[in-house]
Amino acid sequence: MAMTLEQITAVLGPVGKDVAAAIVATDASLAELEEAWAWLQDDESFIDEGRPLPSGRIARLIEILSPPSDEEVAS
Repeated sequence: MAMTLEQITAVLGPVGKDVAAAIVATDASLAELEEAWAWLQDDESFIDEGRPLPSGRIARLIEILSPPSDEEVAS
């Protein structure tokens, strides 16, 4: 079942329609969104715990939610 805008905003706070649509398009679960958001908030703790780096849908969510790098902004 696809996530709703209400579920997405419950985890992330207000997001634009484009971001919400990109999140829904990943077919990720709410738990995967929560994990991706947790990685973005404190990746050092997860790395220190020895967790493997995210892959699959979680990695795609992190990519969607990450701010653009300076190089991406300059192009």
